[in-house]
This record gives sequence, C-alpha cells and structure tokens, in this order.
Amino acid sequence: MVTGGAGFIGSAVCRHLVGTGSYRVVNLDKLTYAGNLTSLRDLEGHPNYVFRHADICDTDKVRQILADEQVDLVMHLAAESHVDRSIDGPMAFVTTNVVGTASLLSAVLDHWRGLGEDARKRFRFHHVSTDEVFGDLPFDSGVFTEESPYKPSSPYSASKAASDHFVRAWHETYGLPVVLSNCSNNYGPYHFPEKLIPLVIANALDEQPLPVYGKGANIRDWLFVEDHARALETVMTRGRVGDSYNIGGRAERTNLEVVETICALLDARRPRASGRSHLDLITYVTDRPGHDRRYAIDPTKSERELGWTPLETFETGLARTVDWYLANGWWWRPIREQRFDGSRQGLVGAK
Repeated sequence: MVTGGAGFIGSAVCRHLVGTGSYRVVNLDKLTYAGNLTSLRDLEGHPNYVFRHADICDTDKVRQILADEQVDLVMHLAAESHVDRSIDGPMAFVTTNVVGTASLLSAVLDHWRGLGEDARKRFRFHHVSTDEVFGDLPFDSGVFTEESPYKPSSPYSASKAASDHFVRAWHETYGLPVVLSNCSNNYGPYHFPEKLIPLVIANALDEQPLPVYGKGANIRDWLFVEDHARALETVMTRGRVGDSYNIGGRAERTNLEVVETICALLDARRPRASGRSHLDLITYVTDRPGHDRRYAIDPTKSERELGWTPLETFETGLARTVDWYLANGWWWRPIREQRFDGSRQGLVGAK
C-alpha cells in the first residue's frame, strides 16, 4: 500500500512498482489539492493496481482497507508538503503529517499483529521523509548524514520531524518493523506547479515573471523523482529494520542556477516570440521567512549498503523534465487554470 499515491512522488512510486511486475499496488489517497489521479491514468484498469479513497486520519477505514487488500508492505508518503503553505496554515500540516501518521501507525500496528508468523516477519512499514528535518546548513561546509541532529525551521519540516519520531517510537515501543528514508528535493514529471521547477517552467511558457526568493543564493540538492522511486523500493525491500537511509542526488545548485538552467533549456526548445531570452523574466522577490540557506545529503549509506545510485544527472533530469512539461500541457494547464494560478504564498502570518 502506498499512502499519498496520487501525489507527485507517490504517483512515481506507483508507476514504478506496478511497472516492475512484482507487486500489486494499493494506492490510498485523500485527494487533496495536490492529489491528481490523472498522473496515474496509464495504470487505470491494470490488474496489479487499485485506488482506494481514504484519509490516513480515519484509522478504522484504513484498518479495514489493510485487511481487505491483504497488505504486507506499507510505504507512507501521504503528507502536506509545501513549505510556503505551512507558513500560511500550519495546522493542516500538524493534522495530516503528525496526527495522520500516528493514526496510520495505529491501524498498521493492529493489522501487523493480526498477521501469521511468516507474514509478520516479511512486513515492513516504510516512512518517507525529507532532508528539511535536519534544518539549515552553512554554505561552505557540512552535509546531512543519518546521524545529523534534527533542527527543523518551518512548520512543514517540524511536522515531518515529529512524524519521523512517531515512526521510531512505534518501532521501539511496539516492535513494528519500520524503515525510514530522508530525501533531498525531488523534481520531474507530474510535479504540482507550486514548487520551484514546475512553477518556473509554467510561468516561462506563459510569459509571466519567474520569481526568485531573495538573491537566489539558497542551495538545494536535487533528485530526479524516478531515481527516488527506485531508491524507495530498495529501502523498503532491502533496508535494515529500524534503520534510516538518506537519499540524495549529489546535485547541489543555487536556486538562481536552477532557474537560469531552465531558461537556457527553454530558449533552445521554445524561443520567446519577442526573441528575448527567458532570463529577462527573472524577478527577485521578498525572501521566504526562515528560509534555510542550504540542504545537502550524503547518500553514501544507501549507495554502499543498498547498491542504489541515481541514473540521472541534474542536467539530464532537468532536460527530461522540461521536455515533459512542453509535451504534456494536458496535465498541468488545467491545474493552472482551475486549482493554482502561481500566486505567491508563505508571506502571511500563522493562523
């Protein structure tokens, strides 16, 4: 069962797992604003895929789905995930990411306890988290390892840190077999256009300003979403119970470098009618409150112990991403027109 399987990373995981031919995948999703079943239209009717509409906070319903579908692996991705939205409305993040995770753990624990001995030994609960729980890094030194202390800066990262702790607590207190992973910034096809890369691509194609927070100096480590999906399967099936694994792309870039690279790709693939570069659309805007300077993950443990490495470089992955958005306006344009117009979030005080 993949929770949040209609989201960006979750849908990539569903497509990957079904594509291997080794799993029957149950996609459990509440279908909030960022959940989109059109991201999974290629799986509709597939004998190894089923969608179940449910909220992870509904323990009884989740418990029933686990039993009905005879689930033996759970990969938990369901979450509110956008930092700017967490600044405007933190309680939604507490409800889904903290209370929802604890509610899901309760249902999963009951399900696991009811399995036969062999099934109990095979069972895994894989909790998918973020590098943002580790907080801020200096520009010139340090990387996040699995031993890095937690120091979240935003309501989003604090809620994810809390969910990580609950998962570990269910393992230590109740013996639930868990594995955890913390990833760097994902990008790729089917990414809801409120995040930096899809927002910049969509705005550029619509001749709108390309917003860059502050001076664009903040650094992130970027990971192509299909590489992440492969890594998550590997952690789920080969990771040691009770351990956590960092998953990163070894692709640190400043936000400004990311935007400039997108502009160069679009200049070559979809020149502006004016003949000017897309770089001219870059607009510097007020920085995000509490904006962490840098994130950087050391994925050595995942590479050494699990044999996983990314297949895409940042350059090849970003080129694939831009090409996908150019070819798939059917997916993202309705979102821009009906659900999210690209307007700025995250400058309002907490409610």
